[in-house]
Amino acid sequence: MNASNPSFQPKAVRLMPVRKPTVVLASGVFDLIHYGHIYYLQEAKKAGGPKARLVVIIARDQTVERLKGTHPVLPEDQRRAVVESLKPVDEAILGLEDLSFGTVIERVQPDVIAVGYDQQAVEAAVRSAIARTGKRVRIVRIGQFDRSSLDSSSKIKRKIIAELKDDR
Repeated sequence: MNASNPSFQPKAVRLMPVRKPTVVLASGVFDLIHYGHIYYLQEAKKAGGPKARLVVIIARDQTVERLKGTHPVLPEDQRRAVVESLKPVDEAILGLEDLSFGTVIERVQPDVIAVGYDQQAVEAAVRSAIARTGKRVRIVRIGQFDRSSLDSSSKIKRKIIAELKDDR
């Protein structure tokens, strides 16, 4: 009862359950950011729905060297900071040296894992890790945005090298 209004009766308040945002996990090297990276991250976040949270795993320098046989142009801490500053990204973290997708899944607890159009080996490893963890995680393959001459960091590097040679 309210002292200023004796007939006032408070209404029962029905609390809606708080839904945790859908967590989407994406990963990559992200050396020399280009539009293909931006497209991949935008589409990854969309895959989780309107209130999704996008967590991005940045490959470690040693992992890149071991898998690709080359050093990244930018060191891992700079690549992580650049990716984290991008609009669709909520958090960017450095990956594990041993590439343990199972450990990453346990730590990040994603609802969705986005893989790029060219990440068949990553998708296979993720599927295997999901099976081992027993978690319910949806895998989404993000298509290629456009086939252009500069749709990968490697192609950008090759173009720069070719143009430097031509300038000599």
